[in-house]
Amino acid sequence: MRRRDLALALALALAPLGAGAQAFPERPITLVTGYAPGGSTDIAARLLADRMAAELGPAARIVVENRPGAAGMVATEWLMRQPPDGHTIMVTETGAAAAAPAALIGGTRYDPVRDFTHLGIISTPPAILVVTGKFPGETPQEVLNHLRNAPPETLNYASSGVGGVLHLRAEMLAQAVGNRFVHVPYRSGSQMLQSILTGETHFGVAALASATPLVREGKVRGIAMAGTRRFPLFPDIPTLKELGVEGFEDGGFFLLIGPPDMPRPVAEALNRALVAALADPRIRERMLIAGHDPHQGPNSLEDARAFMERQLETYRAVVERTGIRLQP
Repeated sequence: MRRRDLALALALALAPLGAGAQAFPERPITLVTGYAPGGSTDIAARLLADRMAAELGPAARIVVENRPGAAGMVATEWLMRQPPDGHTIMVTETGAAAAAPAALIGGTRYDPVRDFTHLGIISTPPAILVVTGKFPGETPQEVLNHLRNAPPETLNYASSGVGGVLHLRAEMLAQAVGNRFVHVPYRSGSQMLQSILTGETHFGVAALASATPLVREGKVRGIAMAGTRRFPLFPDIPTLKELGVEGFEDGGFFLLIGPPDMPRPVAEALNRALVAALADPRIRERMLIAGHDPHQGPNSLEDARAFMERQLETYRAVVERTGIRLQP
């Protein structure tokens, strides 16, 4: 840590809780996402920004900034090097925080547990298998049969970036159905889904928040959910497990994080703002409609860190069980 940043961290950490709370924030807070606008992390950030700012004080502002690249890893590495004063935070997700560290050949240049301050759990929505409108098969089971029986490498799938969770899940699906597909990476979930909409790619396992508008309007076909249950917004779409495809009980997660070594009073202020936003019925309803499943239950700084530890263990176990490794 640079000397200036260390001095700031010590001063805030040693200050009385009331004084630390009054001093923060001193300027607009930048809320970073690792993907282009329109994707699931961007949606979460924009739904939360204003409500969190209102909780931090009448003059507080939170500005969303998109830093796309390498399935969220570029922004994650950048965040790790920012001053730990609470004025730069990030919405991270399953891909950059768990799938890439667990499955990417060579790993990542950051440790998702050790190298960040974990500020709170945002949501745990399912992912969804979607196909282009003209994809063969009328029922979900018929679509899966076509995925099983198509000649190898004649179908391609889209993802939001190499090494991300959507890349990993599609490779898990390929293994589960015993076939090989061609990977076409994009820079965000919205770009990924646009390619499926136009037929440039045939299918993908998408974040539900990104896919919700297109599925609702019938522009892409929602086939099955990766998660433990059907999502209330789409009660007619079964889970992959219901269709006999095992190993997709985990849906995904979105987490609020900051640089390492953030002063406790600042981290707690941001945690309180997030918890208050998630308790707001209007925010919860907007998140559900957008395809997010807002977190319920304990959500302290310690809860968030323990959650991240469990998720990383889960994805390492998936990689060990399946043998799938992702080429950077």
